[in-house]
Amino acid sequence: MKRNMGNLDRAIRLLIVIAITVLDYTGIIRGTLLYILLGLAGVYILSSLFAFCPLYTLAGVSTHKVKQ
Repeated sequence: MKRNMGNLDRAIRLLIVIAITVLDYTGIIRGTLLYILLGLAGVYILSSLFAFCPLYTLAGVSTHKVKQ
């Protein structure tokens, strides 16, 4: 897998994961919405760790700066 995510994208996704976790822990969100957001958080964590987003590949987008 070729990197296609920059550091800013990765940081934003991790902040979203933290926000979802806090909302879950405090009980603000529950039920089906919680499960959907937890699934999204899982995808965000994996894509941030590998710096690869499959949707970016489909759209032909890359925010990763290539060193020359």
